[in-house]
Amino acid sequence: MPKIQKRSNNPLVSVSSSPIHGKGLFAKKPIHAGQVIGVARGRPTDTDGPHVLWLSDEQGFEVRCYLRYINHDDQPNAAYYDSLEVCALRDIAPGEEITHNYQSD
Repeated sequence: MPKIQKRSNNPLVSVSSSPIHGKGLFAKKPIHAGQVIGVARGRPTDTDGPHVLWLSDEQGFEVRCYLRYINHDDQPNAAYYDSLEVCALRDIAPGEEITHNYQSD
């Protein structure tokens, strides 16, 4: 089984306790609208799970890096793209939790 990266080596973000759910991903410094926060690493899957990003009705991607800690929000400040990049939808302040709308995939 591949190792799951639990800590971020990304200077922009850190993982911490979340008021939304469990652990979350938080900005360590200002992130500007359109800026790439990271690129998801993991593996393809056809089984649902807590860190699965669905790319289509049949194909999922199990996120196995620090980006798996992005929690859901109906008004997100970040989004996943087909390239598996996560980009800021708007400016994100230091200390702000990074969120994604799971239903908009």
